[in-house]
Amino acid sequence: MNPETCILRSAESFYKRGKATLVIAKFIPGINTMAAPLAGSMKMRFGQFLRLDFAGALLYSVTYLAVGYLSRDFLAATLNGFHAAGRAMEVVVFVALVIYATYRITQFVRYKKYRIMPRIQVQELAARLASDQAGRVLIVDVRSHGYYDIGSERIKGSIRIEPNNLDEEIKNLPKDRDIYLYCT
Repeated sequence: MNPETCILRSAESFYKRGKATLVIAKFIPGINTMAAPLAGSMKMRFGQFLRLDFAGALLYSVTYLAVGYLSRDFLAATLNGFHAAGRAMEVVVFVALVIYATYRITQFVRYKKYRIMPRIQVQELAARLASDQAGRVLIVDVRSHGYYDIGSERIKGSIRIEPNNLDEEIKNLPKDRDIYLYCT
């Protein structure tokens, strides 16, 4: 809204209802702001202004105190509901954290054996391939579909195993050779 329109409406309402408007002015946002200047423009005496303004302030305070007193049981019930919801939410968050921590620990324990997989440096493998032990070495390409296409280059002498069929294809690997796997 335009501030000038708000001021003009407040002044119009104040002039129409007269001096008694000061008693209810605290309840009406636009009139409350303009009450003192409008009372002055009506040439209201200072003592009369103080009495009416004090009566309005008293009515405003008593009204809100009465509303608070009358709705105290409702407010108490509402606050108790919020406290109960807060406690329930604490339990839900705690349980979720415990479940997540348990999940992460089981994942860590389950895959711990894969963290200690022996690894070999490229130079070391190249030296083995160049030595007289090259016949005992088998290199296996286990790249997944997203990283392997049929025309891509592989390490010389390596074989391709499909990672999705690893359980079946691993049975066909020779047991008497050292097997080195590589992926992406």
